[in-house]
Amino acid sequence: QVQLVESGGGLVQPGGSLRLSCAASGNIFSINNMGWYRQAPGKQRELVATIRWAGGENYGDSVKGRFSISKDNAKNTVYLQMNSLKPEDTAVYYCRIDAYEADSIRLVGVWGQGTQVSVSS
Repeated sequence: QVQLVESGGGLVQPGGSLRLSCAASGNIFSINNMGWYRQAPGKQRELVATIRWAGGENYGDSVKGRFSISKDNAKNTVYLQMNSLKPEDTAVYYCRIDAYEADSIRLVGVWGQGTQVSVSS
């Protein structure tokens, strides 16, 4: 199985910054991509940012220019640096990985448990 451990959420004032981390472990042969999605109360889950292990990033329109995604290949970890945070960024942030399992070489998609980000004065 593939597991994800997220960290870094919390409460921050508008204009502040937070950094989320997501570490993948377990039965991983190779990673296709990892990323972050978010879900606010009463809204659908939406893309925040994804990064391909071979290179390349993708951002949701609402976070472009403010958020930055990066990765550490050796640690199978992805980071989300969030700057200039706004109250509308308040949501549960979920990490996701798409990876091939080592034993079956089967492509699986796994979600993390989510971490709360609250932006409020």
